[in-house]
Amino acid sequence: IMDEIKLGIQYAFQTQNPLTLAVSGTGHCAMEAAFVNMVEQGDKVLIAVNGIWGERATDIAKRLVIFFQVSQNIMEQKPSVGKKCSFCFHRDCMHQVKCSPSVYLNTHKRFRHKEHWRGADVYQLMKAPGEYFTLEEIERNLVQHTPILFFITHGESSTGVVQPLDGLGELCHSVPNKFSPIETTEIDVVYSGSQKVLSAPPGASPISFSMRARYHHTAPINTFFGLREGLAILAEQGLENFWTRHKETSLYLCEGLQKLGLQLFVKKLEARLPTITTISVPKGYDWKEVTEYIMKNHGIEVSGGLGPSAGKVFRIGLMGYNCTKFNVDRVLHALEDALQHCLKNKL
Repeated sequence: IMDEIKLGIQYAFQTQNPLTLAVSGTGHCAMEAAFVNMVEQGDKVLIAVNGIWGERATDIAKRLVIFFQVSQNIMEQKPSVGKKCSFCFHRDCMHQVKCSPSVYLNTHKRFRHKEHWRGADVYQLMKAPGEYFTLEEIERNLVQHTPILFFITHGESSTGVVQPLDGLGELCHSVPNKFSPIETTEIDVVYSGSQKVLSAPPGASPISFSMRARYHHTAPINTFFGLREGLAILAEQGLENFWTRHKETSLYLCEGLQKLGLQLFVKKLEARLPTITTISVPKGYDWKEVTEYIMKNHGIEVSGGLGPSAGKVFRIGLMGYNCTKFNVDRVLHALEDALQHCLKNKL
């Protein structure tokens, strides 16, 4: 099963990279795994932010720090010869701090009642929600900051933007760094969530690294069976057929929304994410009232905005098994009904 999951993820990501696996956890766990395996103390990190996932990546990168406080009485104690250190579990070590044993720090120096931080030097490349980054903008910031890692979101689900990746890996690797690329895309680390287009249970997130590393953990077996089935369906239907179906269904949805007089949040067609469509909340409507009406009367969940798009948009997801024109017709009918019955805010 594990070998089949690995092959399935390699197919989905179009890579032969041997370090391809599923992390036990949701997409946030995969994001954190990417950072903690790539970033070391003092490394410069550049993060492209045009929605909530860039913001979350910034939070994680900034929190890749270890906080510990050294106690005076601990400092005055001598290490016991022959006994294992409660911090690093090695014998005769000179560690004299209290800290979580799940992280490693070089703490042989003696500190007294101070707060110490360890982490990356994080820079942000900002863009308004609903827009994507150009290669020229990225190149300027790469040259300016010379980061060891550049993070960018391919599918920004909070705003419904898809980020073009063509030429991005090559551009990043033109700036000196310590990692080697994944095949022709030259992407070093790629991850996703299992519950989206793969229609598998959440809790097992595909991830692939371009460099050698070791990773071992106790896997959620039942979730992995679901992930394996989702990857098998992807392989049976074909990756390009998956792409085509999602693109065509998304266009069908966008056309229907515009016929209802609704405005799409992402203005440029090429920037719209096929799996998540964002619609500007019409003036005078309460987005929550509309989504609650649709759920109550039609049994369909239409989400509100997330992060920078909160209160501004409706979000409609068409992913995997759910991505059909039949479902598009259902949600269009539900939206039309809700807009007719939900009272506008007269203020």
